[in-house]
Amino acid sequence: MGSRVEKETPLRRDARRNREMLIAAAREIYTDQGVDAPLDDIARRAGVGSATLYRRFAGRAELIEAVFGDSLRDILRAAEEARSATDAWAGLTAYLERIFGLLAADRGTNDLMTTGIQGVPSLDALRKENHKTLEDLLGRAQEQGKVRPDATAEDLQFMLAALGRAVPGSTVAAPLAWRRYLALLLDGLRPEGSHPLPAPSLTPDQLNAAMLQLGKVRRPRTGRAD
Repeated sequence: MGSRVEKETPLRRDARRNREMLIAAAREIYTDQGVDAPLDDIARRAGVGSATLYRRFAGRAELIEAVFGDSLRDILRAAEEARSATDAWAGLTAYLERIFGLLAADRGTNDLMTTGIQGVPSLDALRKENHKTLEDLLGRAQEQGKVRPDATAEDLQFMLAALGRAVPGSTVAAPLAWRRYLALLLDGLRPEGSHPLPAPSLTPDQLNAAMLQLGKVRRPRTGRAD
């Protein structure tokens, strides 16, 4: 008994093509403008109507997942590699240099990594893996005597988010300036010459609240499909 292969209908082909064009347009715009770019601008770049975008994607988070899912999974793999380093300080610095290279190259990735955007599955997984990686490497580096004992993973995440937000502003005039400031930040983690800190570290809940507040500052300029 022969199998019957159903031909793809023109509607299904058009729907898939529209989706691919929207993802490509969103990738271009997010790289230049960040993930708060108006969705209507993305539809125009793709050459389709706004209604088509809203049919293809249930919301902004779903579009972000489609655009960045693969690249975020690449960072997950980088986190796993960093944790395998015998020298925890070397693993930590290599991991952060990899991440900051991405933050400098892509405004959209910068937004995702440094604010509290919610509802993106691969980003949610990345946040958990990133915290696990920083906590593991920081703890082992402290045991190895290479990081001051009072530093916490929350300290590091907060400082990295603050520095990361400033990276896009320097990339036009000085594309590699972030390397200097990341090196200064990392030097502050070293035990040599460290002084008692004047305030306690943020708790995980306080850190999450701070990140969410930072994300609100950059909310989309259009309210549709958010």
